[in-house]
Amino acid sequence: FLDLALAIPFPEYIPPYSGTIILLTVATRTILTLPFSIWARKRQRKTEEVVIPLLKAERPAILRKVHEEMQRDGFRGNREEAMKEHAGRAQSLIKARQKELAKQHGCSVLPTMLIPPLSQLPLFVGFSMMLGRVSAPPTVLDSESFLTFTSLSHGDPTGTLPIILGVITFANVDASRWFMTAEARAREQQVAEWTTKRRAAGETVIEPKKIFQASLRVASVGRILIALLVPGSIQLYWVTSAAFGLLQTWALDWWEFRRR
Repeated sequence: FLDLALAIPFPEYIPPYSGTIILLTVATRTILTLPFSIWARKRQRKTEEVVIPLLKAERPAILRKVHEEMQRDGFRGNREEAMKEHAGRAQSLIKARQKELAKQHGCSVLPTMLIPPLSQLPLFVGFSMMLGRVSAPPTVLDSESFLTFTSLSHGDPTGTLPIILGVITFANVDASRWFMTAEARAREQQVAEWTTKRRAAGETVIEPKKIFQASLRVASVGRILIALLVPGSIQLYWVTSAAFGLLQTWALDWWEFRRR
């Protein structure tokens, strides 16, 4: 890393080690992690354009099937109880059918959600550990200042970069909503209405997406606290990586929005 930083012909106004951290972050994220994000977006698009329409087309048949099953089972109860039972059975069948269709068309939800962040983990951990070793004294990074850093081997004394890191992480949680299509918003609203009705009927509804987003919001605060404890070189890497992730999300969302 140190030799590479000295070999790259940066302009005089760009400190070599800081510039190398930023350059390597952008390059590695572009080459090693961006393809997985694009892959996941294609699978999400297939879900929206293939799986969801097929599921909508099959929904009336599923509802009729549930109604017939309840008649065969000799269900007894008032109208409200019958509607609740019908909704519960139908929801289970619809979810199962959605999983079948997603698997059939190669766009299962779990791999789509997990593979992009997991692909970033080895790079993130490895690069952070490398910078941690390079920043251990005695180190040449001690002589380089950049932005609010007095030295890359020490943390930002103003706390500016860790706070920016938290803000970017927080923004990344809700960035996908900024370019939502009208159809996606309508579908989200419909799901929210279904959830409200089920809770009003006394059902326990778990919403993994909201739980995941809430966890990320809490993590954004945690990242600030952790970033305050690491050297400036790692802080710079984390902020650059987070900014790349946010811009990547914006770009992919904008591309999807324009495509529709």
